[in-house]
Amino acid sequence: MQVRLSINGEQREADVEPRLLLVHMLRDVLRLTGTHIGCDTTHCGACTILMDGRPVKSCTMFAVQARGKQLMTVEGLEQNGKLHPLQEGFMAEHGLQCGYCTPGMLMTSYAFLERHPSPSEDEIRWAISGNLCRCTGYVNIVKAVQHAAAKISQGGA
Repeated sequence: MQVRLSINGEQREADVEPRLLLVHMLRDVLRLTGTHIGCDTTHCGACTILMDGRPVKSCTMFAVQARGKQLMTVEGLEQNGKLHPLQEGFMAEHGLQCGYCTPGMLMTSYAFLERHPSPSEDEIRWAISGNLCRCTGYVNIVKAVQHAAAKISQGGA
């Protein structure tokens, strides 16, 4: 089946089997390997991308369900050679260790900050609660999101 969509602002298309999962189309067909596969059950959130601005877990969606949609993957955060404040925050606040959960955390946090530009710590924790990290204990991830929120509020996005 033909799938046409926008990914990171670029029109793309692919011929896929109707049963192909979106995460596999992104990684294997379109070679956007920043989206990770963790659990295949939506529990871990490593595969989170944005579809029409909302976080979705791409491991349990068929690629054909994304027809005509606008997707954003972690590769779309960096613009014109400049890291997004979230990416900077994850580096500055040590919000990653192994990095496996990071793409999903970044995408979930991006969508969250779009809707809640000045979040509290509790709000950040609730927003990322659908993404599992087995390394950091979340403290530095929360600090990274706070770092990004502060930078964005100062016009750094």
